[in-house]
Amino acid sequence: MSNSLPSVLLVSMNWHDWLQLFLHYMMLSLLSIGGAISTLPDMHRYLVVQQNWLTDAQFNASVAIAQAAPGPNVLFIALLGWNVGMNAGGMWTGLLGVFITMTGILVPSTTLTYVAASWGHANRELRSVRAFKLGMAPIVIGLLVATGWIMAASHDQASKDWPLWLMTVVCTIVVWRTRLHLLWLLAGGALLGWFGLI
Repeated sequence: MSNSLPSVLLVSMNWHDWLQLFLHYMMLSLLSIGGAISTLPDMHRYLVVQQNWLTDAQFNASVAIAQAAPGPNVLFIALLGWNVGMNAGGMWTGLLGVFITMTGILVPSTTLTYVAASWGHANRELRSVRAFKLGMAPIVIGLLVATGWIMAASHDQASKDWPLWLMTVVCTIVVWRTRLHLLWLLAGGALLGWFGLI
């Protein structure tokens, strides 16, 4: 391994290294209860500190760019894999890095979710399954309310933000009492923001 530039590494990876990367991301997939972003510290430890496959600057830029880009939150995994692959040889190894990291992070958690949901649906009459679903409903609602509250309360001037609070209450009631698709609410909020009303 040698440094050609301060923020670029040239690394040599063999099939065993790629397999280790894949297995590490599979393990992280099963640990990412709060989403893939919750395993970011271990990704940093593994990719930057332990393996030296990325620099701190590459790691931070991958996360920042992916979080700023529209799309799924998990895009930072693809960028981390891309940068590992680019450091190991170029575009084709970059694509290999994307494939390995995304497959590793998505397959285990998706499989577990599918199997658990299928089992729960097939056994929906069991008392324990019904109790689990009934117990999860208030937790999910509470998390959604907390998320909405944090997003709505992020402004400094609460007295001037009454339109935002009003829109939050109206959207909550609309979601609760109707079957209107959420995209219509998002479009309405975007239009109100575009005209400067919120």
